[in-house]
Amino acid sequence: MSPFTGATQSWSLVAFSIAVTVTLLLCVLTGPDSDDLAEFYTGYRSLSPLRNGLAIAGDYISAATVLTVGGVIALCGYDGVVLALSTLLSLLLLMFLLAEPLRNTGKFTMGDVLARRMPGRAVRITACAVTIAALVPMMLVQLASTGQLLAFILGFSDSSMKTGCIVGVGTLMITYAAIGGMRGTALIQLLKMVVLLGSGIVVAVLMLGQFHWDPGALFNAAAKRSGAPHAFLHGGLQFAGGPHPRLDMISTQFAIVLGGACLPHVTMRMFTANSARQVRRSMSWAVSSVALFVMVASVIGIGATALIGRSHIAAADPRGHTAYLLGSRAAFGPVVSRAETLVFTTVTTAIFLTLLASVAGMTLACANSLAHDVFAGRKAVLSPQRETAFARGSALVVGAPVIALAVLVQHRSLQPLATMSFCVGASAIAPALVYSLFWRRFTRAGLLSTLIGGTLAVLVLMPGTRLVSGSPTAAFPTADFNWFPFTTTGLVSIPLGFAFGWLGSMLSGRRAADRERQVYEGVESLILAGPRRKAAPTRADGG
Repeated sequence: MSPFTGATQSWSLVAFSIAVTVTLLLCVLTGPDSDDLAEFYTGYRSLSPLRNGLAIAGDYISAATVLTVGGVIALCGYDGVVLALSTLLSLLLLMFLLAEPLRNTGKFTMGDVLARRMPGRAVRITACAVTIAALVPMMLVQLASTGQLLAFILGFSDSSMKTGCIVGVGTLMITYAAIGGMRGTALIQLLKMVVLLGSGIVVAVLMLGQFHWDPGALFNAAAKRSGAPHAFLHGGLQFAGGPHPRLDMISTQFAIVLGGACLPHVTMRMFTANSARQVRRSMSWAVSSVALFVMVASVIGIGATALIGRSHIAAADPRGHTAYLLGSRAAFGPVVSRAETLVFTTVTTAIFLTLLASVAGMTLACANSLAHDVFAGRKAVLSPQRETAFARGSALVVGAPVIALAVLVQHRSLQPLATMSFCVGASAIAPALVYSLFWRRFTRAGLLSTLIGGTLAVLVLMPGTRLVSGSPTAAFPTADFNWFPFTTTGLVSIPLGFAFGWLGSMLSGRRAADRERQVYEGVESLILAGPRRKAAPTRADGG
């Protein structure tokens, strides 16, 4: 049963309809021409640093991030705040280490970055496969959460209605990616961030006002209603059920920091900047936006526990995914005015927009890689018109199976899928990018080894975690084949990913290493400093 009133449900339904109409109109109006490849992939690199930065932040803050981070903060307090700060640290890592080299070497996809040093069809196909392996699990989480979330907000419980919501949102994600391209999805992300941050700030201010603007009073009230006051304020709740809680926490932080910085739907935004200066300014806006969201989410999550209590949040959803919404509703007090109803409707619309924008961005990243790295990489060179058509069709090729799978898994815990996405990003994509951009002796064998080996390590280890079995909130709660001692695979799979790349390069032989070093020396200045600027023409008279 939804705790929201009929007026809230009616306003939310109207707001969702308006959001769909506006975002579809934006995609149609800003979508690229059918024969313009660069416009589809990069939006002509015409976005301003502010808009591009908000789009980067929008791709980074998915619906899973909002709901999961808000839930962990509400249920686990200190551990949740650390998790939120880790997401910010991840974006800082992308900003200072990878953003400019990615922009300097990439054109449309992650495959372009890796093929800059090691061209070849095998590299591009493997890069596409890893892109899909990293993003499809997260897409499943976003879509499968749609039915549960809308059921919670709108108050229906029929399973066919939930399935209809999944299919409807999935159809929209394919449409956004196919029609809007990079620019259309960027504008949806921008709109989402404005609504998400604007509504969140209002709710956070109202929540702090209930505690006389004293954050200490807010945290103390939450600790009293958490059921574990000491652990809530000092850490230990999130991983208390595991055999090695401290190592488990370290493993999770590594997976989030490295994986979040390297997920392909985030790194593809680096290719939309037209200069190194613009990518720096875009990342500054992105980091500022995510930092603001972290503060807002922390206040709302902690406030939800302070005002409602941990037991009520866990009763609504054992993983706390509804905590952000419950906290937002509680901030208005027992009696809600019409103006406050409109504000809460804006919060629900922001979550709905986050779902739409997140799955659209991930679909676009997979479709771009499939079209550019696989179809366009064949011997027969595709014309820009045909490659654009392939990219649009690839959105359907990727999206349709994801919709079907999301319908099948909607009734299970989806946390293992979200965790797997971050672990693949940290264990396969992060080593491949770091080695390709900064190690002279990195070889083709090392690249393929780290991409394939890192991904397989995650796929082998993940089923053994307690997120899959062995706990009441696992994907298979009645089974117990939990043999891996940590919640995430990061502590083992990340070192393995780097080790595979190093070992593959070392076993390639000195001749291959020398050849790759020469190739790297030829592109080193491009990677680190970008393309050379053309000298300004001088006047013949010397004036």
